[in-house]
Amino acid sequence: MIVFAILPKETRPPSAQPMPEHRGEVHSREKEVPPMWSSCHPKSDEDMKECAELGKSLNRLSQPTILTLLACSDKPLHGYVIVQQAAESPMFGGKKPDATGIYRALKRMEEAELVTSVWDTPEEGSAKRLFSLTDKGRRCLRRWIDALACYELTLEELRGLAAGALGIDLPDAPLCSH
Repeated sequence: MIVFAILPKETRPPSAQPMPEHRGEVHSREKEVPPMWSSCHPKSDEDMKECAELGKSLNRLSQPTILTLLACSDKPLHGYVIVQQAAESPMFGGKKPDATGIYRALKRMEEAELVTSVWDTPEEGSAKRLFSLTDKGRRCLRRWIDALACYELTLEELRGLAAGALGIDLPDAPLCSH
């Protein structure tokens, strides 16, 4: 188990002490803690600059998102449709995911036999792949249900540690809106 600790300034390693800049000015790496945002996802470029990782998808969760979308569909889905539906999922909070990343995930999942694809070759327009969930993909999604429950417990513990480190109460419910 990893234990996070906040050290008093005088006991922090030199890398955490204020650093001189090129012009002889001294700047501290410590910043005032911003007020809680009203959403888990950044609302502006300024939000992204302040906390660059906030709102970025967790790559690990792309797979269960894609598997779930395919499991919910009664027909094979084009990659573009998967990207569009993923954007509407809680995972991406209305933000369009990186299509290239989704297609890479689909390729890895096909290599692992979690999904299959066939080419849809209409008389007009370009050929597109249609993706379907395999039985192995369904079994994988079932395992994801358990794994996500474990992630939930781990993330809740991390939230508690982070709130404690900031000296704030852990909110009963998240402030994000899905």
